[in-house]
Amino acid sequence: MSRFSKFKAPKIATVIGVKTTVKGDVSFSGGLHVDGSVEGNILAEEGRSAALTLSEKGRVEGDIRVPNVILNGTVIGDVYASERVELAQNAKISGTVYYKLLEMAMGAEVNGQLIHSDDIEQKRLGYDGPNGQADAPDAGAA
Repeated sequence: MSRFSKFKAPKIATVIGVKTTVKGDVSFSGGLHVDGSVEGNILAEEGRSAALTLSEKGRVEGDIRVPNVILNGTVIGDVYASERVELAQNAKISGTVYYKLLEMAMGAEVNGQLIHSDDIEQKRLGYDGPNGQADAPDAGAA
């Protein structure tokens, strides 16, 4: 079997409807389908099978940290996918896309960088310094 075989998304456990806006971070496992909007980060719980599907009507303003991502809507933020990213023809991404496997349809837009990585290091959502320590103000500053 080819490593580029069609991805089979897990069963959708959660749906955010067209007229629904979620303000805050969303954490989930299994499958999440977004037709509405999320003003916050979308985070999958540990595991390689979690998947996010963002429909043509969907919008996310925040970072996405999900192993498998299928986008056909608008994302303003970075996308971290440790497995695969599928950008459908109506996808519009303003941010960096980190991926292991990428499928991109004609018409999809990425206004940012595409960064391939076999082992994506999931950055923390805070402002972590080079040693994993949160940056602190300079104690010597007056």
